[in-house]
Amino acid sequence: MKGKTSAKSHEEYIAAVEETRRVDIQRLHDLVRATAPELEPTMEFGMLGYGKYASTSASGRSGEWMKIGIANNKQYISLYCCAADDEGYVAERYRDRLPKAIIGKSCVRFKRLSDLDEDALKDLIRVCSRAGSGM
Repeated sequence: MKGKTSAKSHEEYIAAVEETRRVDIQRLHDLVRATAPELEPTMEFGMLGYGKYASTSASGRSGEWMKIGIANNKQYISLYCCAADDEGYVAERYRDRLPKAIIGKSCVRFKRLSDLDEDALKDLIRVCSRAGSGM
């Protein structure tokens, strides 16, 4: 399994991940649940989601999106941190603390969870869960 899936629950999604990444996906899921327990688990577009917020695109289309997401992609594990505040996109501020990750505006991509500083990840999850969507 890579990326999107038809899994209906977090447990089903994690069970379908290939063995080499399952431990990392499970650990990251556990980290999000422990660090931001207020974020309701959801399944969004075939990936693990946590919490929701209302969003409106530049074209005026509105809907809901996840605050935090996890996806098992072909080359990487992706941690989506869909939050911004007065300082900008939250994920971008963690480039120095997570140097082995590729970080975009709201996506942290990495090959192995063990390559990342767990305290920095917890801080990122905590800040993201409390920040506005503002994107």
